[in-house]
Order: sequence, then structure tokens, then C-alpha cells
Amino acid sequence: MDILLLFRFWSILRREKPAVFLGYTVKPNIYGSLAARSLGIPVINNIAGLGAVFIKKGWLTALVRFLYGLALKKSKRIFFQNKDDLAHFVDVGVVKKDAVDLLPGSGVDLEKFFLAPYPGNTRPRFLLVARMLWDKGVGEFVEAAKIIQARGLSADFCLLGFLDAKNPTAISRAQMQKWVDDGSVQYLGSSDDVRSEIAVADCVVLPSYREGTPRSLLEAASMGRPIITTDAVGCREVVDDSMNGLLCRVKDPIDLADKIQMMIEMSPGQRRTLGERGRQKVEREFDEKIVIEKYLNAIERASR
Repeated sequence: MDILLLFRFWSILRREKPAVFLGYTVKPNIYGSLAARSLGIPVINNIAGLGAVFIKKGWLTALVRFLYGLALKKSKRIFFQNKDDLAHFVDVGVVKKDAVDLLPGSGVDLEKFFLAPYPGNTRPRFLLVARMLWDKGVGEFVEAAKIIQARGLSADFCLLGFLDAKNPTAISRAQMQKWVDDGSVQYLGSSDDVRSEIAVADCVVLPSYREGTPRSLLEAASMGRPIITTDAVGCREVVDDSMNGLLCRVKDPIDLADKIQMMIEMSPGQRRTLGERGRQKVEREFDEKIVIEKYLNAIERASR
């Protein structure tokens, strides 16, 4: 199947004759880059995150690393979305230091994701926005919700995102329904516009195991919501601990519950202040205009 994908990339690029090929996500970065290089088309890559295959070490990780090295060898520019992934690829010799650059994730549209008034919920509302995958820390979020409920604290826990049945780490619809039925969480389904749900949340939570730079957290911070996320690759980029949110340990629902309890025990004004600092951080570091400018400069250099 991958050989067929490589041929499809080659056929499309041969027909379209683009000035530059921009690769994004694993297979376009590997097979699209190989096809473009064979046709003499300059390549710019964006390594958005190393994902589940790099969380678990083994032969598959070694294979993907080898393929990345082969595909990225002559790329004009290779963007990474966090410094940890960039350093890893340089350290293991997949890419050369002079070919790489850092992007602030995918950036965020500061006008679309505007600073929203803080909600006046009587019960703090915690929202997780992600594909419903175990690697996103959904299981830990549910366990933390149960711990908070067992402690007699009052809060609502909501999940927003699609159930991706094709992903090997997907949470089944039956498992989700079980959590909903036992009162642990509310499942809100999926949405093409998350702004309305972020606007009514007191805090956005993402206990992911590893990310590039999670767009859901950038959008939440842009709208002035405090964040709880893991002290993990990619996630920690968005949060200055105790300044615009809280960091918790990876795969540790008790520590996550402790951080959620800290957020519950804050006053609405304190949570609002964290959210406002998050908006300021996004304005300084994650404006999508920064990403666009870096891409345009890289395209101009690659096209010479």
C-alpha cells in the first residue's frame, strides 16, 4: 500500500509541477518528499509531532526514523513544532542542524479565537478537546473526574472530539457510552467550530502523552481559558506552570485530579487571570502570522 501511495504522490506532482512541495504529517513528509525529490521539486517539511509511534520504542520506531532520514536528507527546510522533537531528530542524525527551524505549532488566528468573557458557571466546567484516543490522555481525564467526584467536589467534565475507530489507540463507542452512563463525563460529540464550547468552559484540559504543539490548547489560551496539561513534549510549550495554567505528570490520573482540584478551589477571578495571561502568551508567541511569515520566507529561498 505504501508503494502505491508513493506512486500516487509521484503521479500528482509530475502532473501538477509545483514550484515547491510542502509536506505535513508522517506519510506526506516521507513519501511525498521522496516523490518530489525524484522529480527535482524543492521540499519543505513540517514535523507536526512524532505521535504514538515514537511513544513506544521498537522496530516500527526504528523503521520510521530510517524513512524520515531517507526522505528529509535533501529538504530545503524542515520545521518542527517543539524544541524536543527538533533536538531529537538532530541528535540521532535524522536531519542536519543547519536545515531545521522551529515553528510555534500551527499558530492560531487571534481574531477568530477572540478573548471571550469568562463564564459564570455555578459548577466549574472542565473540557477536553481532542480525538478520542487513549494517547490523548482521555482515560486519565475520566479517572481524574471519578477521583474528584469521590472527593465530594462539584464539577462538570466534558469531552469534545470524534471517535476515530480506525486509529489503533481509539476509544470505542461502547467504552465512551459506559463512561457517560456511569456519570463520569459528558460526551459532546464532535464539532467543526469549538469556540462555543471553549467559551462556556472554565478550564481546558489535555493530559496527552506527546504532541507537536496542540492546537486545542492554543485555541483555548487565545480565548482566555486556563489550561491543565501534561509536562510532556509539545504540551509544556503552551503552559507556563502556575502562570496561565497547571502542568501535571504524564499518565498520572491522581496528579491530574490534584491539579483539577487546585483549579476548582481557585476563585473565578483567579482562573480568569490565568486565562488572560494565556491570551497574552499566545499573542507574543503563537500568532499564526509568525508561522505564515516563516513559510513564505522558506518558500522564497527554496524557489531560487
